[in-house]
Amino acid sequence: MNRRAFIKASLTATAAVAGSVFLDGPLSSASAATVPSKTEDAKMKILVLTGSPRKNGNSNTLAEHFINGAKEAGHEVTRFDAASSKVHPCIACNKCGMNGPCVFKDDFEVVREHIIPANLVAFATPMYYFGISAQLKTVVDRFYAINGEIHIPKKAVLMMTYANNSPRNESPILTYYEVLLEYLGWKDAGQIIAPGVWPAGAINQTPFPAQAFALGKSV
Repeated sequence: MNRRAFIKASLTATAAVAGSVFLDGPLSSASAATVPSKTEDAKMKILVLTGSPRKNGNSNTLAEHFINGAKEAGHEVTRFDAASSKVHPCIACNKCGMNGPCVFKDDFEVVREHIIPANLVAFATPMYYFGISAQLKTVVDRFYAINGEIHIPKKAVLMMTYANNSPRNESPILTYYEVLLEYLGWKDAGQIIAPGVWPAGAINQTPFPAQAFALGKSV
């Protein structure tokens, strides 16, 4: 079976399983949480994925302010720092079948636990060589093993920092984010793109932390 046929078959099988699980399966509560009712909208489950290896880096500062705003609004927030976690890169073995246990038992299990019931996933990353950080990309690549379970309506946020100040430099990450959301069926809930920040702490002299707080409070 070629790759295209494999993916098509996997998604078809996943959709069938997801339909029954949503109604009366053991994961019905997790599935229902991704389509909150009006009474549940006031409180969301949010997973924040950060990619900077600098503890006090600029994108981490945005993540902190976003989290503070979200918590003030009453949301339940979980933060996962990819750079300080042990997540093995995906090796394309297909043992997971795009919807099962991964051969690697590492810190990605924390992501798996929280991303499936999450209503919103926030990505915070510095720009490294015109792309998201390798640490965050490793985590995103491992989405492959839970592909079927996260192909459901969710919101997403992007917070990105970089040293230059050029819309052209931003475009690779923005395009990646847009295509990722389109593939997963997620909806963009806001973006904060912070140019011109390089040394750790440079973001503190800008309006971007306040914007991140406001975004967290308004999602």
